[in-house]
Amino acid sequence: MSRIGKSPITVPAGVDVKLSPGHISVKGPKGSLERVIPGDVGITIEQEGDTLTVARPNDENKTKALHGLTRSLVNNMVIGVTEGFKKELEIHGVGYRAEQQGPNKLRMNLGYSHTIDVEAPEGIVFEVPAQTSVIVTGIDNEIVGQVAANIRSLRKPEPYKGKGVRYAGERIIRKAGKAGKK
Repeated sequence: MSRIGKSPITVPAGVDVKLSPGHISVKGPKGSLERVIPGDVGITIEQEGDTLTVARPNDENKTKALHGLTRSLVNNMVIGVTEGFKKELEIHGVGYRAEQQGPNKLRMNLGYSHTIDVEAPEGIVFEVPAQTSVIVTGIDNEIVGQVAANIRSLRKPEPYKGKGVRYAGERIIRKAGKAGKK
């Protein structure tokens, strides 16, 4: 059995979980999230007190694959409505910077001839503690990760000088430049 799928999910106080066939909704202090459970393979979620358990009906490959995935997605929903998620981005390069135009809008100078305006989808908030740092926060882990990846893709870090937008703590493997004639 899946080691991830069989571990129970603890529901903290203040979080309301509603289960219906093929659907789950989680409501907490930071907001509410909904998700469709893959019902065509028979994955079920049971609630006993303050714990949720994800069960699968058989050992087919597709069912086994979706067992751990469903448990992780539901766990991320519970964590999201209680604590939230955040991704930090760093901007490296001379003249590269970000400035906040509101809680859900950024203006970025990334070495192009124009500035780039980035609007956050609903539920995502940008913070700019410094001109070279951007923090993306929200309750849905998928959307937070996708918005951070979209911002990074505006100017990916290049391997020669390391200029661009990268995740906090991301290590860029540098290449040697051209060797000059001797």
